[in-house]
Order: sequence, then C-alpha cells, then structure tokens
Amino acid sequence: MPTPLDKVLYTAHAHTTGGRDGASRTDDGRLDVKLSSPGTSGTGTNPEQLFAAGYSACFIGAMKAVAARTKTALPADLAIDAEVDLGPIPNAFGIAVRMRISLPGMERAAAESLVQAAHQVCPYSNATRGNIDVTLTVV
Repeated sequence: MPTPLDKVLYTAHAHTTGGRDGASRTDDGRLDVKLSSPGTSGTGTNPEQLFAAGYSACFIGAMKAVAARTKTALPADLAIDAEVDLGPIPNAFGIAVRMRISLPGMERAAAESLVQAAHQVCPYSNATRGNIDVTLTVV
C-alpha cells in the first residue's frame, strides 16, 4: 500500500508531446528537451537518461541530509555514476538501476553505512523499492 505524503513540499509540472520521439518542457522553462528513443540516431535525450540524472542527483541530496543529521563530513568531490537499463520483462518493459557512489577519503564502512541510510531517505529509492532492481556500490 502506498504511503501518502504528509505534506506536499514541491510539485514539478512538465508538458510532453510525441512520447520517446517528442519533446518535454517544464512550466517554468528551466527544462526544455528534445526526446529520442534510445539506440536511435536521434539527437535528443531519453527518459532513461533523465531518470539516471534525476535519481543520482536526488540520492546525493539524501546523502547530504543523512550526513547533516549524523554530523558526518562528506567529501566535496563526492559523485555518482548512474546507469539505467531498459529491457523486456514478461508482457511489458522494465528498468533496472546501478549507481556507483564515490566518496573519496571516507572510511569504507562509514561510506557504506551512509549510502544505506540515504537509500532509506531518498524519494527515488522509496518510489522504486520492491519494483525494480537497484544496485548501490560504493567505489
């Protein structure tokens, strides 16, 4: 059963036409992208690339929130390399996510603990939990 929001903090609005070979624009104009299907010669981005960017950015925000709460110092050059796979599942299509999380200079056990705590906080992690495979690797 879904967990309802206690309060709405922000609502994103996007207008999309043409599907995977169309365009999408937010109501504030900050995002205005041409879309192309993956693996084609199109020049636009695709939903999987947008999801990789969104999930990894959100996950960094979750790590920062956990670090602030636990008074843990994060390296300034922390980074995530995210990959989103698209493929068939029975009678449909699905995605899987792999994120390689770099926390240079952090002790490995502390970094892994932080990542696991962030995975419990991140809205994207909460949205995908139990629905798709998500692999988090501290590098």
